[in-house]
Amino acid sequence: MAFASCARLLPSSPSTPALVRARAGAVSFLAPPPSPSAAARSSRNLALFCSSSTPSPTEAAVAPPPPQAAVEETKPPAPGGDEKAEPTVEELAGLLDIRVGRVVKAWRHPEADTLYVEEVDVGEAEPRTICSGLVNFLPIEELQDSSVIVLANLKPRNMRGIKSNGMLMAASDASHENVELLNPPEGSVPGERVWFGSEEEKDRQSDPASPNQVQKKKIWEFVQPHLKTTDNCVAVLSEHTMRTSAGPVLCKSLKGARVS
Repeated sequence: MAFASCARLLPSSPSTPALVRARAGAVSFLAPPPSPSAAARSSRNLALFCSSSTPSPTEAAVAPPPPQAAVEETKPPAPGGDEKAEPTVEELAGLLDIRVGRVVKAWRHPEADTLYVEEVDVGEAEPRTICSGLVNFLPIEELQDSSVIVLANLKPRNMRGIKSNGMLMAASDASHENVELLNPPEGSVPGERVWFGSEEEKDRQSDPASPNQVQKKKIWEFVQPHLKTTDNCVAVLSEHTMRTSAGPVLCKSLKGARVS
């Protein structure tokens, strides 16, 4: 039910007091009948003010439609649109070419006190040259002939005159005072690609992105914050285990550490 209140403005004069009493749905007027001349003036000056909780049928019929822009803004997005969903961190991690490697040879960088230079077998015709800032964390004897995990599709970087073609992946604590290399399980073959998840997911790996794509799309920068070690020192992507065909990838002792 609609409720309305209305009041008519009547011309008043000192000698013609008027009393207007309003109630829901009706208006009553208590006033002496006006003279013919006053009635003529009243008809010209009459004004009616009304407010209602619902518009009358006539008002609804003539109400202008909302602007087209407002209608378009309230439309829900069409299902199955052309917009592509953002890739998940798991999908982006699948674009990284992470491989099992074996350090064939290692030595101190002649121009940088904190860098080692390694030749690493990653299953290619020739070993890759990689520079690693591990001098302050790892004796060179531990690096020689060790099994490692290599991020292989980074763009080459010039490291004090030596071009580095990849990165040895390691775990580090929050203060970055302790650093340990990630180690593939015994029996892992150099060149095998590492993946995240269950054993069955190995065959569902996507092709790795090119080094240019990794750099341009900042794939590594997006994935890296989601890499860590568990309380069992297993490397994981969120909750997905990093593994080779021989089993999970681990570090020696760092728990809850970041991986980079």
